[in-house]
Amino acid sequence: MTSMRARYPDEEGYVERGDVRIFYEVFGQSEPTVLLLPTWSIIHSRFWKAQVPYLARHGRVITFDGRGNGKSSRPLASDAYTHQEYVADILAVMDATGTAQAVLVSLSMGAQWALELAANCPERVLGSIFIGPSLPMPPAHDYRIFYSFDDHLDTEEDWAKYNRHYWLKDYRGFLEFFFSQCFSEPHSTKQIEDCVGWGLETTPETLLTIEDAPARREMRLASTSEQWVKERAERVRCPVLVIHGSKDAITPHARGARLAELTGGRLVTLVGSGHIPNARDPVKVNLLLHNFIEQVKATDAVGSIQSTQSQMEKQPEPPARAAPQPLTWIRGRNRRKRALYISSPIGLGHAQRDVAIADELRKLHPDLEIDWLAQHPVTKVLEAHGERIHPASALLASESHHIESESAEHDLHAFQAIRNMDEILVANYMLFHDIVNETPYDLWIGDESWELDHFLHENPEEKRAAYAWMTDFVGFLPMPDGGDHEQFLTSDYNAEMIEHIERFPRLRDRAIFVGNPDDIVSDSFGPDLPLIRAWTERHYDFAGYVTGFDPAAFADREAIRAQLGYAPDEQVCIVTVGGSAVGQHLLERVIAAYPEAKRRLPALRMVVVTGPRIDPASLPQVEGLEIRSYVYELYRHLAVCDIAVVQGGLTTTMELTANKRPFLYFPLRHHFEQNFHVRHRLSRYGAGRCMDYQIATPESIAAALVEEINRPVQYRAVESDGAAHAAARIAELL
Repeated sequence: MTSMRARYPDEEGYVERGDVRIFYEVFGQSEPTVLLLPTWSIIHSRFWKAQVPYLARHGRVITFDGRGNGKSSRPLASDAYTHQEYVADILAVMDATGTAQAVLVSLSMGAQWALELAANCPERVLGSIFIGPSLPMPPAHDYRIFYSFDDHLDTEEDWAKYNRHYWLKDYRGFLEFFFSQCFSEPHSTKQIEDCVGWGLETTPETLLTIEDAPARREMRLASTSEQWVKERAERVRCPVLVIHGSKDAITPHARGARLAELTGGRLVTLVGSGHIPNARDPVKVNLLLHNFIEQVKATDAVGSIQSTQSQMEKQPEPPARAAPQPLTWIRGRNRRKRALYISSPIGLGHAQRDVAIADELRKLHPDLEIDWLAQHPVTKVLEAHGERIHPASALLASESHHIESESAEHDLHAFQAIRNMDEILVANYMLFHDIVNETPYDLWIGDESWELDHFLHENPEEKRAAYAWMTDFVGFLPMPDGGDHEQFLTSDYNAEMIEHIERFPRLRDRAIFVGNPDDIVSDSFGPDLPLIRAWTERHYDFAGYVTGFDPAAFADREAIRAQLGYAPDEQVCIVTVGGSAVGQHLLERVIAAYPEAKRRLPALRMVVVTGPRIDPASLPQVEGLEIRSYVYELYRHLAVCDIAVVQGGLTTTMELTANKRPFLYFPLRHHFEQNFHVRHRLSRYGAGRCMDYQIATPESIAAALVEEINRPVQYRAVESDGAAHAAARIAELL
């Protein structure tokens, strides 16, 4: 399955040189152009995925797949992989995209081509950034044993895998080892997994062809290669930035330091980072790239002004200069307090509870201004409540679309979907970063804003306001059919989160669990990790559940039913699956159950609510059945219905629980939250009837409807003051 991208290219194409086609992509339009170079053909240009969306919002970005991988050709002759050919590819892509000059950004082996280009074509290079430059010069790592590449070896341990015969025997094994060395940072499972997947898009035979290129063999001779680097570095005249991780296990940090010295560039050492920090530490690298590019842009602008002034000296009357733009600064004491509220788009329930909490906050701080960073369909709820949505929200990469792209028939592997959303989360965090840099906020509130919480803990120096975090579940849990590997992955993600909190206990000024301690599962975070409930009790405040409404307001059910158009003698069944398209198959199956349910319950009136992402016309039309795309204040209909059929999401099921309505719920297959966290909570309240979509038939659904609609409801009471409790704790930060 190919995950959604955070940003798609504005232009793409091929440039042909002889029999070789090079695939490129262009993002954005403003200057300067940033050219993200390929590296060793073991991976293709997607390794820049965490940089492209952010840089493309500030300039023009070009990437291309190096020959040997991706959508570019894989020449069969070794002499097609010389330095000259790679540099010629760069120039050909620049020419094909109308790029006279660019800032070059290279990783690892790409440094060799960037260095060659900056030395020999200075008029095309505005500046050059080298990340973990893999240049053929001493020193080497003193702990790394170098084996013969060509000989049959009597071992396959560690770096003995960097061997011709091992590649042909177990290519995946080599990739897994190599990228485990590239990412020396703990908790790098996703980055390693990505790179192994990209590596499998080429072949060991292709890499062997590259290794056999004359230039590659010559570079293995330190006596000639060091001189090659020095000669070119000393000819570089553009600004240079070298970024190198202190724990780079591929190319020693000393090489990056030496390159900075030879070019007169600036060295930035990332302490604790490995060989590919643009993937593992994307926020820091993105900010370093952006700052350097802005400096190059300013320097280039000054040069252009000076050139223009020289020409103007020959003119009798220089043109009038534009007046400088006025600036306004508001003293802290003179401005109203402001909060930026980030509401998760995965499920409409977050919006309902967040609006309720915001209303309670305003009661405590009437002068509080709240801006919302949110995306569809949450924005629809916010707009209906008259909330102010930050205009930059339109630039967010869609998390809802991504989740839908990861789903199958009533099946969503939620944990893997979140893992595969890494590119989108980086892009959205970088947008958040730009917003809070431009506008001072007193408070940041994140309701399951995973990107904000993760990257703030990875970059704690970026925290500059009070920060409140909310969630209604804690801990990733493996699905049983995921086996040992999924157990390992979920435990690793949990361990990283635990380390974040233990290392920076005060980064979250408030951590609020939307619920009560007993709502938390009794499982552990993983082998040798704490129990989830005990750990959460130590690190969270508990607000109780937040419904967003007071169940007492629905005491007169018959009056509200009349307002909503329901007759007293009707048995109303509301069928809803939330704000995504994942529930279409469930709707279809419930619709198929309607005729039998109607036969057994003649007074049954079934209303199917599709939500914003399912076209009502795509569903079967059955006489007597109502299908609506949207119902205003759906929670009111749920509060007075006779029975409901829903997915396994927490918000809708807890709304039904609070109003003591009978319901059937169908947790999505492989959705750990719905199958474990939500089901545990509903079991504690004695609420609802859990159904298995895999075995449910229209007949069994109809039978369950008949049974449950007449069953007495004896749910545990749900508190109605959760929003006030949450707001009171958050308000203390103001």
